[in-house]
Amino acid sequence: MIDRETVRMTENVPTTAQVQDALNRATRVVIVEGSPDEVDSNDLTRLVLTGDQIADLARHLAIVDGGTGDNCRCRGWPTITVHGPDGETACWTLHHQTGLRGVGNCDADLRDGPALTEWLARHGLTGSQRAQERLAEEEAEAEARRMRWIQAAPAGLADAAADVSQPPGRDDEAWSRQLDDAENRLAALVQQHYPDAIERIRALLAWAGIRSRESSGGSMWYDIAVLRQLHDESSDLVLAALAAHPPGPAQLDGASELFGTLEWTKVHDRQLPEPQRSMLIGHIQAEGTDAMRRRLSWGYYGAERTVD
Repeated sequence: MIDRETVRMTENVPTTAQVQDALNRATRVVIVEGSPDEVDSNDLTRLVLTGDQIADLARHLAIVDGGTGDNCRCRGWPTITVHGPDGETACWTLHHQTGLRGVGNCDADLRDGPALTEWLARHGLTGSQRAQERLAEEEAEAEARRMRWIQAAPAGLADAAADVSQPPGRDDEAWSRQLDDAENRLAALVQQHYPDAIERIRALLAWAGIRSRESSGGSMWYDIAVLRQLHDESSDLVLAALAAHPPGPAQLDGASELFGTLEWTKVHDRQLPEPQRSMLIGHIQAEGTDAMRRRLSWGYYGAERTVD
């Protein structure tokens, strides 16, 4: 017996044939560089197509039949409004320059998103092209940052670090499971390569400190994986690791990250003993980042004090 929900989800899936049929019957197509609730704005660039121009667009709107089975959470843009001969209209939106919404019951991947982006730019709608260029720059920086983190891994851990730092895929649940497995393997290797707790903590602190010198935003999932291992260590041992030998700048960077986390401050109420407190404050005053200095001024490492 076929489930009704299964029938509902398969009876109106998006196909290229639906796109082509709507465009073949269209008398006019209007493309606006904005989301559907912005299409009436006079400030947005728009393109009006008729006749052979619509057929030209149709050649660039082929989609993967069947759709993705899901809908992107963003509003999408540009907006494509298809006007039919009897006054009917269809409203489609592009999503991330790779998908189309409004045909069928879910989003569908474009067969050639870059070609459509180039076509729009040739016709004066350059927003998608600029968005793609920004995205490419962001992805390149994200990959460069990931590689810096892998290269900073303690000896013997680079391969495991690469597994932990793999970017999310389309299937969030599968990626989450893979990440859990990769983190467990990394933790086991850390214990194996650094059986001495003091040596292990100092290595992890130096690795955790990499994040504090990055300029591209907050913590990534792989940064948190290192902090999670430090949280699993005894807090007394963490403090002992800083007191056992003079810590280097990278280890003090890592300590500033660790002692500023909610997990640490909930247990220790932001109070650090001496000499760890003085060492950390001296490091922040001499070489600290703006984020470290803000945390210091907010009292994260002990009694509140202002940093000039």
